[in-house]
Amino acid sequence: MNTQTVKNESDISPSFIPPSYQEFPDGRRIAYHLTEGSLPGVVFLGGFNSDMNGSKALHLEAVCKAKGQRFLRFNYTGHGNSSGRFIEGTIGGWKRDAVDMLDTLAAGKNILVGSSMGGWIMLLAALERKENVSGLLGIASAPDFTENLLWETATEKQKVQFLEEGVIQVPNCYGGDPYPITYQLIQEGRKHLLLDGDIPLDMPVRLIHGTLDEDVPFMMSQRLMQRLTSTDVTLTLVKNAGHRLSEPSQLNMIANLLFSLQNS
Repeated sequence: MNTQTVKNESDISPSFIPPSYQEFPDGRRIAYHLTEGSLPGVVFLGGFNSDMNGSKALHLEAVCKAKGQRFLRFNYTGHGNSSGRFIEGTIGGWKRDAVDMLDTLAAGKNILVGSSMGGWIMLLAALERKENVSGLLGIASAPDFTENLLWETATEKQKVQFLEEGVIQVPNCYGGDPYPITYQLIQEGRKHLLLDGDIPLDMPVRLIHGTLDEDVPFMMSQRLMQRLTSTDVTLTLVKNAGHRLSEPSQLNMIANLLFSLQNS
């Protein structure tokens, strides 16, 4: 493992602290930040084409650090400063990143926090490592989004483009350059779909979703709640909130949901 360290990190914004890197035999080099502390640890799983320096990850990291609780955030392959190309990424590959980071850096019990696509990765990782997961917190969770939100809503022209060119460009809802959606992402995602049957996870689960989320409709979290076999599942709907859930009051709501899992 190749790591970089910074002295006096408390005086530096977390988003500017150089990451450490976890290297795997297949050549993956995953950038991460790990704050050591008590268990259960918290592992943050980010969204599609997002990095580990978002406001939700940093807010929860600060909350856990203040409590002396272990916290891990990282960039999937092809995201941020991890190795790989985003355009080559798949749901299975990003799930593998999450499981491998759990195995190497997060021994013992953990609460997995998944934001948007991270909510899907959270579920897949928990299914593979049930013994290491004590609770789940899904923030605007987007399980099966490659099928339900990308393929099923694509126009006939886009579907032809998928089949003929293998990729389409999708506008970035937060501004900036559009990002590529590959047909490989759609096809490989079909191996990991969850919402058409029971999801056999029996740990406590907390879900939160904005009612005005235009990217991932809140009904997806309702459907997820129904599919989970756990009897300890709650869904918090935030009136008039969008997808990001990054306002100070919303960040505090997310932290309180995390506290409820820690005390379960």
